[in-house]
Amino acid sequence: MGIWQPTSFNGFGLVLEDGAPGWFELHTRTYEADVDFYRAAFGWDTHVAGDSPEFRYTTLGDGENQQAGIMDASTFPDDALLGWSVYFTVADADATIAAIEAAGGAVVIPAEDTPYGRLAALADSTGAMFKIVA
Repeated sequence: MGIWQPTSFNGFGLVLEDGAPGWFELHTRTYEADVDFYRAAFGWDTHVAGDSPEFRYTTLGDGENQQAGIMDASTFPDDALLGWSVYFTVADADATIAAIEAAGGAVVIPAEDTPYGRLAALADSTGAMFKIVA
């Protein structure tokens, strides 16, 4: 993970548009400690979005102002992908996956329809992982 304090460079020029970052998410087995860490270290305004054994999730920001999420992955399989992920917004997940594979990338987790959109985990030609959401 990296952090920066914006001065003359404010950050992303586009968000939530085709090909631009749309969401950031941490999957962690130390959920409560990590929520506390980001709240204390960065002053995050956190909001519990789910607090059941099946879905423990906290967001940075609330409602329309949500910017990222932290998911409890303590019940995920041992080989689950943990850490921070960036989701790139795409118009068509399946077409994007086909283009990524044609360019030398790979599917890590196949596309799946969810209440939040069609999601997939992918890797570029160097093995760097990222996710997409349509």
